[in-house]
Amino acid sequence: MSLKTQLTDDMKTAMKAGEKARLAVIRLINADIKRREVDERIELDDAQVLAVLEKMVKQRKDSISQFEAAGRTDLADIEKAEMAVIEAYLPAKMSEAEIQVAVDAAIAATGAAAPADMGKVMGALKPQLAGKADMGLVSQLIKKSLSA
Repeated sequence: MSLKTQLTDDMKTAMKAGEKARLAVIRLINADIKRREVDERIELDDAQVLAVLEKMVKQRKDSISQFEAAGRTDLADIEKAEMAVIEAYLPAKMSEAEIQVAVDAAIAATGAAAPADMGKVMGALKPQLAGKADMGLVSQLIKKSLSA
């Protein structure tokens, strides 16, 4: 079952169960997906839908930090609830140790030896780890491994 199909099914379930908050978030997700499909005139596959979801999570994290800095915990709590619903559709995140194993394998496969080769390693890892790992952490681990 594709992610878009799952979202549609979950939207129907949330409607029937009267879960207004969850329904609103799923509708936001579907709207973002549809907007991107219309803008780019393509049909999004699961990987591209995951990218949309990750962007939404990142936006929520930014909003939470800004709301908390402004002392608006009520708005931060709303964003946290939305983020929890969105994260339910993302695959489980990899641990730092698992990411390091993938980084080491990619360095060996690409023959990277210096920090200048970081782009090669990142290019090899990005499709493999998209949605499964924090790409900022992946970048840090690559830098650390190539600098050593």
